[in-house]
Amino acid sequence: MSAGASDRAGASDPAATVRRRVLVSGRVHAVGFRASCRYRAREAGVTGWVRNLPDGRVEAAFEGPAEAVEAVVDWCRTGPPLARVTRVDVTDEPVEGATGFSIL
Repeated sequence: MSAGASDRAGASDPAATVRRRVLVSGRVHAVGFRASCRYRAREAGVTGWVRNLPDGRVEAAFEGPAEAVEAVVDWCRTGPPLARVTRVDVTDEPVEGATGFSIL
């Protein structure tokens, strides 16, 4: 199966394992974004990591069932109450078999 076919299968099968990288822009540092993100990911059964970037953005990688990953990505579009998200860029990545969810 080609990579494109695999991606399409993941998009239509909510149980298929997918991996998404997100870059979140706006007021996302010093507002509890990373801790809230870790909580949401763990609650959804999603593995991966989240970290602050020096340019003021937050970067995260989410891996797990497609439906759960999309729920966490959707949460990133708003973030915790004190955040002011202005942009979320999402890219697909190959599944790595991540375990746990860490703040880096």
